[in-house]
Amino acid sequence: MTAAPEPWRFDAIGTRWEIVTERRLPPAVRDEVMSRIDEFDRTWSRFRPDSAVSALARTAGAIPAPADAVPMLDALEALSNATAGAVNPLIGASLDALGYDAGYTLHDQGPLPAPSGWQQVLTWGERRLALAVPATIDVGALGKGRLVDLVLDMLMRTETGDLTVDAGGDLAVRGRPQRIGLEHPFDPRRAIGVWEVTDAALCASAVNRRAWPSAAGTTLHHVLDARTGQPVRTIAATWAVAPDAMTADAVATALFFDGGPRLAHEWGVDWVRMTTDGRVEWSPGCRADVFVRKDRGARTAPASRPNSLEQ
Repeated sequence: MTAAPEPWRFDAIGTRWEIVTERRLPPAVRDEVMSRIDEFDRTWSRFRPDSAVSALARTAGAIPAPADAVPMLDALEALSNATAGAVNPLIGASLDALGYDAGYTLHDQGPLPAPSGWQQVLTWGERRLALAVPATIDVGALGKGRLVDLVLDMLMRTETGDLTVDAGGDLAVRGRPQRIGLEHPFDPRRAIGVWEVTDAALCASAVNRRAWPSAAGTTLHHVLDARTGQPVRTIAATWAVAPDAMTADAVATALFFDGGPRLAHEWGVDWVRMTTDGRVEWSPGCRADVFVRKDRGARTAPASRPNSLEQ
């Protein structure tokens, strides 16, 4: 029996990728994958001065709509509505102000709320993407999941067999089921549970990733409430499973805010999240195996509400 090829690992869009296939990917397919990732990055990365969103941030105006504009911005609008504005695609300047900028300076200049009423500033459609005034678009709430889906779709057109595309913990699985550990946000050596994923995507977000000290000595991180420009302080980590990675990524972001569980229910997405005080919540019917300390029982909530326990 022919041994499976080694996983293909590489760095792109600021994270580590791992693509696992049953059959070796031809060089031409790998080149196509890298080209698609670079195209996405050249359009949507606020860290690249030559990207489309960086150009719009400098001058405003309109450009031909990128292929991903409508699905991503439609989903971001749904996230914004569900979270009462806590999610906002014009949050780029807020992240810059806290030091998570193109130079990764980590120089905290204080919180900067994102523009309210952003739908009047940013408009999109099949033909054009436009900003009425200069502003920084950031699609980090779901963009990595979208790119995982694009790469997965490309690879599924080849004879790969079982397939896993993992971009820094946002992953999609086709074929053989995969058991995925849910990393503890306060101790990466531990897991709070395991989730078996079959022909679906699992995306995660946590406050321990992309964290840095503030000028006042507190810890800052990349998950901000757009209404205040401040990092979220109540939720430590989220996980979501959906048929596609963009949806799972979007829900993993929404779960940091009130309204996230309701949106997940409306979209039919299962989820787990951990609060900063150590409690773990999960959606009704969630199939994740969440580890429970034997000296602490679970507190059962009504079926219409999340279940929870202490971790």
